Amino acid sequence: MNEHFKSLILQNTGASSLKQKEVIQELWSGYGKIIRIALENSKLESVVVKHVQLPKSNNHPRGWNTDIGHQRKLKSYQVETTWYKTYGKHSLARLPKCFAIESHQNEVLIVLEDLDKSGFPLRKQEVTWKDIEICLEWLAKFHASYLGKVPNGLWDVGTYWHLETRPQELEVLEETALKNAAAAIDKKLNDCTFKTFVHGDAKSANFCFSENGEVAGVDFQYVGGGCGMKDVAYFVGSCLNESDCERLELKILDTYFAHLHKALGKKNEALENEWRPLYRVAWADFHRFLKGWSPDHWKINSYSERITAEVIKNLS
Repeated sequence: MNEHFKSLILQNTGASSLKQKEVIQELWSGYGKIIRIALENSKLESVVVKHVQLPKSNNHPRGWNTDIGHQRKLKSYQVETTWYKTYGKHSLARLPKCFAIESHQNEVLIVLEDLDKSGFPLRKQEVTWKDIEICLEWLAKFHASYLGKVPNGLWDVGTYWHLETRPQELEVLEETALKNAAAAIDKKLNDCTFKTFVHGDAKSANFCFSENGEVAGVDFQYVGGGCGMKDVAYFVGSCLNESDCERLELKILDTYFAHLHKALGKKNEALENEWRPLYRVAWADFHRFLKGWSPDHWKINSYSERITAEVIKNLS
């Protein structure tokens, strides 16, 4: 890390000195690191720093080394900085406080609260129903916070798999019916009357859990406009097997909408009546991306195939 960024961290945390404690995560495709920084003589014991550095050569894990992918990734970091500067403070859902943001010579630094030190140290490989419910409550609060807001400076349409940003994955998609229906599925989601901001990558790995049943969300590179069902479907697919996805579908939706109405302060039946049927459409939308991006992915299963076939049939 260069001296300019070190000085920025010290200035914004009141620390006298700092040192790198650990690399939490390498960013996708070699775009930098997320680092825990220990601080001396500060009210904060540590901070988490997202340090984005443009790679000297693209090295995508699945071979998508293209300018389209590079530009999408660049925009994602611009979106995240805009998110923290402008929108994050308005969230009803818990997320890390942002202490500083700086761009300097093709690098970006985002200095964030260390959620581990703030009572959210747990990451879960397997989830219970209680874990699922508190994440659904988090999503409901998040969506309630931005209902009807315009995503200026964010993605016009949120999520990292949005059709317009994934022409290559569509091009190689071998399933003709799904390929032909992709635009109509996308349009059905985008044409909804009730729009909010979606997190855009609300997988279980992006939730930090506390010991006392609370949760915080991280990673806001793909926040943008859209239907909240995209987050809900994607979250469920990230942590449940296909039989549980099917068995719990009604319970998941009932739970989410109960929390959404509570967060909104009143029951919005028109919103629920519009969004509830779009849950399966959102599921089919992500399924379309996966089938083009990684046809052997573990998330592709008989439930997803059946839901998608049903959505395509109903489109016509």
